[in-house]
Amino acid sequence: MTIKYNNVFIEDAYTICGNYENDGPLSKYFDKKYEKDLYFGEKSWEQAEVHLLKEANTNILKKNKLKEEDIDLLISGDLQNQIAASNYMAREFNIPFLGIFEACSTSGEGLAIGSTYIEGGFAQKILVSTSSHNMAAEKQFRNPTEYGTPKPKTATFTSTGGVSILLSNKKSKVKVESATIGKVVDMGTTDVNHMGAVMAPAAGDVIYNHLKDTKRDISYYDLILTGDLGIYGKNILKDYMMTKYNIEFNDNYNDCGTMLYDLDRQPVLAGASGPACLPLVVFSYIYKEMLKKKYKKVLIVPTGAVFSPTFTFQKESIPSIANAISLEVI
Repeated sequence: MTIKYNNVFIEDAYTICGNYENDGPLSKYFDKKYEKDLYFGEKSWEQAEVHLLKEANTNILKKNKLKEEDIDLLISGDLQNQIAASNYMAREFNIPFLGIFEACSTSGEGLAIGSTYIEGGFAQKILVSTSSHNMAAEKQFRNPTEYGTPKPKTATFTSTGGVSILLSNKKSKVKVESATIGKVVDMGTTDVNHMGAVMAPAAGDVIYNHLKDTKRDISYYDLILTGDLGIYGKNILKDYMMTKYNIEFNDNYNDCGTMLYDLDRQPVLAGASGPACLPLVVFSYIYKEMLKKKYKKVLIVPTGAVFSPTFTFQKESIPSIANAISLEVI
């Protein structure tokens, strides 16, 4: 399902990153950077992630001289159980709230929901935010870092960051042109250390359906960005698109998981992951380049493995999802 928008714009965005992201190639594009302390002055990793979300939403309001009453809706999601970071962040704001979850594809879901509310005339300004925290994710999904469990090279490194995007019906330089809602895809993969292989088919499915629904060719876009497939998942997607759909990616395709860090210098295995991965890349570097008109048409495809550790322990395969959001310079 693809929804076309005529009246939805990215009014602004605010990005905050942790030390690994600050040490990467996109450091100069982030609005705020934490260089050392991953606790951000809080008592736990989980509360540190709440801090990221709260700070991102607070600062985008300050940056645009807006008050809480100017925002019609706050949409947020994260990787913690019961989207706890978003819920605990939202209690600090007197704004109607929708909590959402699609793992690392959460930002795409949020942008689609927010854009539809604005296009339908139900809201004028909406904040869409998401976050992830490396240590909170390690603790919840894998093993505590202190345990020292080795990882295979196909594993990814959860990004630490918080991002808030201000959607508006006020005309600005970048618009949300359309959104294609993805399907849950499960190819039977069970390897929790190879999420790129898990998510690549979902990305392929939604890209194909977006192009079909909009009657576009892959060359329509200056840039197509998947979320966090990593170096192996990125190549799997290329092969998958060619084999199943006879669509060949050219130089206009990249994956945010391979862009956030310096893969040759930083110990991040197959690349970055997490709900903050794509938003950190897109709404810092890419968004600023769109404002300069280097890129005029960009398709972003956040990817998520929507699994539960409990189901994994029960030998279930891992389902995945991706959404496609088309951004265009006007």
